[in-house]
Amino acid sequence: MSNSDKHKPRALITGLTGQDGSYLADLLLEKGYEVYGVVRRSSTETFDRIRHIQDRVTLVQADLTDQVSMIDAIDEIRPAEVYNLAAQSFVPTSWKQPILTADVTALGVTRVLEAIRVVDKSIRFYQASSSEMFGKVREVPQNEQTPFYPRSPYGVAKAYGHFITVNYRESYDIFACSGILFNHESPRRGLEFVTRKITDGVARIKLGLADELRLGSLDAKRDWGYALDYVQAMWLMLQQDKAEDYVVSSGEMHSVRELCEVAFSHAGLDMNDYVVVDPAFYRPAEVHELLGDSSKAKKDLGWAPQTSFEDLVEMMVTADLKRVQALKDLNGA
Repeated sequence: MSNSDKHKPRALITGLTGQDGSYLADLLLEKGYEVYGVVRRSSTETFDRIRHIQDRVTLVQADLTDQVSMIDAIDEIRPAEVYNLAAQSFVPTSWKQPILTADVTALGVTRVLEAIRVVDKSIRFYQASSSEMFGKVREVPQNEQTPFYPRSPYGVAKAYGHFITVNYRESYDIFACSGILFNHESPRRGLEFVTRKITDGVARIKLGLADELRLGSLDAKRDWGYALDYVQAMWLMLQQDKAEDYVVSSGEMHSVRELCEVAFSHAGLDMNDYVVVDPAFYRPAEVHELLGDSSKAKKDLGWAPQTSFEDLVEMMVTADLKRVQALKDLNGA
């Protein structure tokens, strides 16, 4: 290790290869951190989102379902900050795989916190909490004091992860905080999520590779923001004097229908010609609307979203048009 590296802050990110992990890694590298990422051993390694920085980050094999591997990873790296972004994070899958969702998304948080408690309690910890914890909302908008009423195994698991973080903060005096992030999207979002399903679908229709887009409820409303803006809030939370939990949101609510309108319009298309509502995509228990109040984050962290809903959707459509065109060219279609 060079002398310059000795003075760099060191961060460990679980979920490095996901949307948020890749943007957070970009941010931390820009700020002069040494960045380490936990990756699971699997037969199909997916590093697409971090390809551009893969030579600047260090990957460590460990798994949130394996306590010993988490202790070993934290003991080996000795990070100043740990960001727990790994989870089984696709809500519909949580009904099909509720036990796995609980093991990774709920108990996985405990395993990381327990590793910090065992190795070094001075490590600062960030937990990725979720607006899905609010579920069947008790009030509008939702803030840090709003009671949770999760409506999916994923939301229930996230609520456990949230409260175990509070518990370790209060029991062991660990600097542990949660960001209750509302929906945040980007061109790096997985194709299974509705925002990306829509922008990818628009690109495929525009380029002649599809003639319809099948979706569930068009009336569900969400508070959507840009993931790159939201990882700034994660970092800011760990720079405070005191560990606290924060809602991170845009403060605006839009329906899936509105998202479709903006996306199709950006490609010069009319959604009514292509969108088919398919009950097969309805959830067993729907979350009808989520709207966050992030005034505490604005006051304490000086954080505010920088990207509008329309700009976000148009950015994603533009990126998918470019990507699908490249695939089309590659396949000679």
